[in-house]
Amino acid sequence: MSTPTSPPAVGQPVPPLERTITLTDMVAYAGATWDWHQLHYDPAYVAEKRLPGPVVDGQVFGALLVEMLQDWLGPDSFVQTIDFTFRNLMFAGETVRCEGQVVAVTEDTVEVAMSATILGSDGVDDRFAVRPASARVLLGRADGTGRP
Repeated sequence: MSTPTSPPAVGQPVPPLERTITLTDMVAYAGATWDWHQLHYDPAYVAEKRLPGPVVDGQVFGALLVEMLQDWLGPDSFVQTIDFTFRNLMFAGETVRCEGQVVAVTEDTVEVAMSATILGSDGVDDRFAVRPASARVLLGRADGTGRP
């Protein structure tokens, strides 16, 4: 966790989060969310559909974006709203980098513009998974009324 020592400022980047999503991760996520569609875990099924591998569940991106924000802002931050648009499929074994930048700040809130980029095997940006994305984060308490 890299909780900021000073209040966030407009234009400030959010420390990025990178994660490689393995098939084991995907099966665990399917179990936690009860989403057992074969698209997310069955290599034979996805091969039949002519896909390169099991497809990462789209809601994983929301979870990763929230994780990035809470890792940055700490335990006294609460994501009030999150909104994102899918752009491309991500497959088991690929790596995603979530990034963000502060676009608005009040005493009790931070608003962030974000994206999730799938990296190629060389670690270079390959394609967007999610863009645009945004979140409003409450600071201090779950109702956002002030910092501790």
